[in-house]
Amino acid sequence: MPVVHYPHPASFGLQHDPLRPSTHQAPPRQVASPRPYFVEAGAIAVRRVRKEDLRHIAKATGATVVTTFADMEGEETFDSSFLGQADEVLEERIADDDVILVKGTKNTSAVSLILRGANDFMLDEMDRSLHDALSIVKRTLESNLVVAGGGAVEAALSVYLENLATTLGSREQLAIAEFAESLLIIPKFDEQCCRAPLIWELSAIFIEPSTMGLDLLKGNIRNNLEAGVIEPSMSKVKIIQFATEAAITILRIDDMIKLFKDEQEGED
Repeated sequence: MPVVHYPHPASFGLQHDPLRPSTHQAPPRQVASPRPYFVEAGAIAVRRVRKEDLRHIAKATGATVVTTFADMEGEETFDSSFLGQADEVLEERIADDDVILVKGTKNTSAVSLILRGANDFMLDEMDRSLHDALSIVKRTLESNLVVAGGGAVEAALSVYLENLATTLGSREQLAIAEFAESLLIIPKFDEQCCRAPLIWELSAIFIEPSTMGLDLLKGNIRNNLEAGVIEPSMSKVKIIQFATEAAITILRIDDMIKLFKDEQEGED
């Protein structure tokens, strides 16, 4: 069913209407309104639609958002190629809101998710969780590379840097060793969640390249790549880079000024 959105009835004028021949004249003492023409044509007209929703509908149906019917010559025209395609457009009531559903769109990759919850706080939390999950999938598709989760990357990097630190004899050895130790914070936190002392066993496995990580549900070590516990490599690289830059920024601070409360104010 083709769907056309008209921004405001005043754009039609008093004498011309896109659904009627241009010679149609509005009778005197009559308010021109396009609504009867939509009813006769069997079309649904929706007013006060957000621009963001219009863009989503246009992308899903293959339509073009039209803000005016005037062409370069000042005439009112409409190209049929601007119309989109959908199998069904209907209005339904969901909870306390009346919504318009567009089904069977041309672009099948566009879908709408309806979240149901007991209250607004639960819905907000569900919305954030769903947004985070979709963002992870988006990052994974963008990077085309994944790594094993469950502390596998952090443990492997820590072991590699510890071995690298032993080959150095300067003060750089201390910095690299401390950085390697800091990488184990996330695996140690996961270890506390599963309440099993597995971090040293996990580090011993990474003497050779491996994809082993922590299983927080069973409290053991497993191959997280085969288990499907993965993370996008792009996000993992960015996290380590940002954490390193933050640590460098803090270490570059030379002076620190502490503001103590006045003792007299405390006595008062």
